[in-house]
Amino acid sequence: MDSIVASIIKQFEDRSVAGKKKYGTDLDRQDLSLLDWIEHAKQEHMDAILYLEKIKWTILQEEQQ
Repeated sequence: MDSIVASIIKQFEDRSVAGKKKYGTDLDRQDLSLLDWIEHAKQEHMDAILYLEKIKWTILQEEQQ
């Protein structure tokens, strides 16, 4: 396994532990419907788009200086 894959696996493991600690549950939970899972995924992707736009604006500002 290369170092990039190993790093990502470690990040997933760390995120899983942190999520369990923060929310008291994990992805094995059974209390959410498929529509709930879709909504969670949608919200996460919306956050990702905002982060990407912020990064883009920062790069563009730096290029203009």
